[in-house]
Amino acid sequence: MRIGIIGGGLMGLALAERLGAAGHRTVVYERAAQVGGLATWQDFGSFTWDRFYHVILPSDSSLLGLLRRIGLADRLRWHQTRTGYFVDGRCYSISSGLEFLRFPPLDLLSKVRLAATILLCSRIRDWRKLEQQTVEQFLVRASGRRTFEKFWKPLLLAKLGEHYRRVSAVFIWTYIRRLFSARDAAAQREQFGYVSGGYRTVFTRLLERIEQSAGVVQTGVEVTGIRGAERRGIEVSTPSGVERYDKVIFTGPVDVMRRVVDSALVDVPPSRDVEYLGVVCLVLVTSEPVVPYYVVNISDERVPFTGVIGMSSLVDTGETGGRYLTYLPKYVLSGDPLLTQADATLRADFLAGLGRMFPDFDQSSIERADVHRASRVQPLPVVGYSKLVQLPRTCNADFYVVNTAQFVANTLNNNEVARAVDTFLGDLAQDFI
Repeated sequence: MRIGIIGGGLMGLALAERLGAAGHRTVVYERAAQVGGLATWQDFGSFTWDRFYHVILPSDSSLLGLLRRIGLADRLRWHQTRTGYFVDGRCYSISSGLEFLRFPPLDLLSKVRLAATILLCSRIRDWRKLEQQTVEQFLVRASGRRTFEKFWKPLLLAKLGEHYRRVSAVFIWTYIRRLFSARDAAAQREQFGYVSGGYRTVFTRLLERIEQSAGVVQTGVEVTGIRGAERRGIEVSTPSGVERYDKVIFTGPVDVMRRVVDSALVDVPPSRDVEYLGVVCLVLVTSEPVVPYYVVNISDERVPFTGVIGMSSLVDTGETGGRYLTYLPKYVLSGDPLLTQADATLRADFLAGLGRMFPDFDQSSIERADVHRASRVQPLPVVGYSKLVQLPRTCNADFYVVNTAQFVANTLNNNEVARAVDTFLGDLAQDFI
């Protein structure tokens, strides 16, 4: 069977690798010059690493399964990390049970209510009960206003920006379940992991396996149209011409699907569309560490970014040329002017904010300060989000949709991408025989 796959991110390439291993001929179309999507890599001069930050948890069974299947289990590296909170002008470590008990911004009652909220989320099984209330309503009711402002709000800002106010409580339910699965039960410290060489290692291996199964990955190619063929199959149009496939799988965002896919193939209700969050991220390469934490959540709206990701607290500096790597992200809606702001302006604002947070950090140790942007990082999981989702089966038996907009009860991360591939190929296995 000849199968076209639209999108060369982790989802598209994982699909191509699995289908190729099953004996199908796959062709992947990727608009960018480099595969990987949000998980792609960047040349930082003396080393290459991920353009945006990623982490692997011990509970990421689908992603770990993918890595084992393609022969990268021996490239996994695991480390304990620390978490910081910047609140009331100070940065506190909250990386263990004891540090949590000592966390000054919360009194004892607030800490008890916080622990009760985490326990509550761990016991909830039906996420639909949470979808009709905002995450703020749920957390204030469960934890109290003070705990929300000092603890939960920085987390929400770090992951969603100011738009957390429209997000349903399903988001924090999924986040808590994943976050606390990273805790080592004995040490009560976070266990995070990465693949040696970063995601470039993963994509290089996927490309090798796709090529071995006679698959093709075309980069720098924009799909301009997708429609049903005269009898069976699907036609894909690019500036180079039209190709016919037995089946086509679309992995791109909903707005791109609406633009290029014939309405006869898929029914996307026009009344309410999926909104996407974008990100602006300043990536620092320094000769000295910026923070001793993997993540610092920020409870200070004067700081222009929404978190500090100290990648070098997880990744050995031998992977990064002896240098330290730090990400400063800011999440905004996909149409926000910040996504087109001049690099120099954004760089100056972010570095000024970093100076306010850590005045003792010597910014002369900064060797590179690269600005990275992505306009569609993840769908905004608003109240009632599940009603917006396009299911994998469409109006045409040969056309399928598998994308991150379908992550209704899961946060966006590479494990959920791998899980979506597993679920799709498991549920629809008979279609690809």
